[in-house]
Amino acid sequence: MTSRVEIPDNLSPIIRRGVSRIISEEEFTAMLQRGRPLRLKMGFDPSRPDIHLGHVVGLRKLRQLQDLGHQVILIVGDWTAQIGDPSGRSATRTMLTHAEVLDNAESYMRQFFKVVDRDRTQVEWQSQWFGEFTLANVIELTSRFTINQFLHREDFANRYSQNQPIAITEMLYPLMQAYDSVVIESDVEFGGTDQMFNLLVGRELQGMMGQTPQQCFMMPILVGTDGVQKMSKSLGNYVALEEPPQEMYGKLMSLPDSLITSYYEYLTDVPDADIAEMQRAMESETANPMDFKKGMARYITAVFHPPTADRNPAAEAEAQFEQVVQRRDLPDDMPEVSLEEVGERLVGRVYVQAGLAGSNSEARRLVSQGAVEIIRRNGEREPVTADVTPTLGTGDIVRAGRRRYARFG
Repeated sequence: MTSRVEIPDNLSPIIRRGVSRIISEEEFTAMLQRGRPLRLKMGFDPSRPDIHLGHVVGLRKLRQLQDLGHQVILIVGDWTAQIGDPSGRSATRTMLTHAEVLDNAESYMRQFFKVVDRDRTQVEWQSQWFGEFTLANVIELTSRFTINQFLHREDFANRYSQNQPIAITEMLYPLMQAYDSVVIESDVEFGGTDQMFNLLVGRELQGMMGQTPQQCFMMPILVGTDGVQKMSKSLGNYVALEEPPQEMYGKLMSLPDSLITSYYEYLTDVPDADIAEMQRAMESETANPMDFKKGMARYITAVFHPPTADRNPAAEAEAQFEQVVQRRDLPDDMPEVSLEEVGERLVGRVYVQAGLAGSNSEARRLVSQGAVEIIRRNGEREPVTADVTPTLGTGDIVRAGRRRYARFG
């Protein structure tokens, strides 16, 4: 590990940009200025196989500190994922098998290292220490906290007041996450604002066990493409890291104008002064927000689909967006689907087979939102409703949403 780290003259980009709260900011700043490599902990529960841009806000901060010489320690929560993090949830979550967790972890880490440097990251699996835990260890750990402390946590308190179930395993989750901090001797733990309780339990447990309490570094919650709620796969308002460039660019262009500057701040390296100027220009109506949004979508798409000597995926995605969405022309390339293989009726499975929807439920949602139409060979456009199951003919094109097309024949 590096023995010394770079101490930047200006700490503001570290402690202000893309940061919601640091507990304690004063202590964290002093630690940075000592020039000692800090042990930066971020844990993830591979309860799902995908990472979306909401996760990237924290990963970018890790990379920023990693580039200064600090040590990133990634905790793979192969034990806590089987329980499920109750943070912000209104119901008990289904437990996963260990095999499901391992499959998800492989996918998750592949995406994690699109942002964080793999060669400078220490990866630890919880099973290394929890695999040897005995009942005596569990009782000793739980004895340090009270049920009353945990019921003051907002999500538990809400469920308790509404007589909704709270599993005992869910009470163990913050304790297990906290114990991770003790094992690796974390200096700083990173998480979203919805993780504050868990991070503080880790800080408290370290103090109980004779360690210097970790700093709690909390990133803001990224609002999803609906412009209202936290980005979440379950809400369908997410942008996944492994989405095709056209899909990623198109989803970013669907954001409301009010989110343009926050996406620039949290997900790009565009200088603060330039972002502030964009905001002033939009407020004074001296610039078209569409131009700024295109720049943001192009920038982020290029990060995860970088240009090569042969092609520029982000530029291609922008060109297709302008052609299909802005000018409402048909895309030059779209999947060709055989009617012999899928049949002539436009039903749920056909959407999935044609790549028009990720699942039958998504197909139903698109139809219910009036987002599906058939473009017949003669150019007539026929909206698809839930009341009728249309028949497809050779040369018909189906559009689902604003960007997905398939030609049947």
